[in-house]
Amino acid sequence: MKDRVLVLYGSYRSDRMGIRLADYVLRGLEDRGNDARLIDARAIGLPMLDRMYKEYAAGEAPQPMQNLAEQIRSADAFVFVTGEYNWGVQPGLKNLTDHFLEEWFWRPAAVASYSAGRLSGVRANLAWHGTLTEMGMVVIPSTVAVGPIAKTLDNNGAPVGEAGQALDRAFSRFADDLAWWTTAAKNQRATTPPPY
Repeated sequence: MKDRVLVLYGSYRSDRMGIRLADYVLRGLEDRGNDARLIDARAIGLPMLDRMYKEYAAGEAPQPMQNLAEQIRSADAFVFVTGEYNWGVQPGLKNLTDHFLEEWFWRPAAVASYSAGRLSGVRANLAWHGTLTEMGMVVIPSTVAVGPIAKTLDNNGAPVGEAGQALDRAFSRFADDLAWWTTAAKNQRATTPPPY
């Protein structure tokens, strides 16, 4: 049975470059036999956090929130594709993530970051590790950091040049680690279900 992996992406910018990395990750996971699905925060369009999903009575949450909750609960693992804004996390991705809590529990999460510059979004990458851990996910030790993104992936998310080759090598280890943790978490959840 295929692992279902949600690839979450959060930029709302009109000229967003990170979608290249989200597409690359999505294809890479699909090529490894996963059921990978893109969750684009801008396309879902949740409002700024007022009520979390769990704060609505059963059946009363807005339909986009209900749909996303079901997708999160049915996932085996998550990849968060994040840019870095002023040394911090993207507000669109953080807002989407914060609408849920127990739905994330006891599944592995991986972080792939990017930036226009050479630091590759690593400060946001690091910040996500603590946030996702607090939300009940197991954050895998491998990460992917891409920068400058325009010199690493083309408009279609295909690797270019030496930077693209380096990304391919890093992604292989990243995907291997995610697969290992996904299997481990699935086995453990079969023995001890999450508390929701």
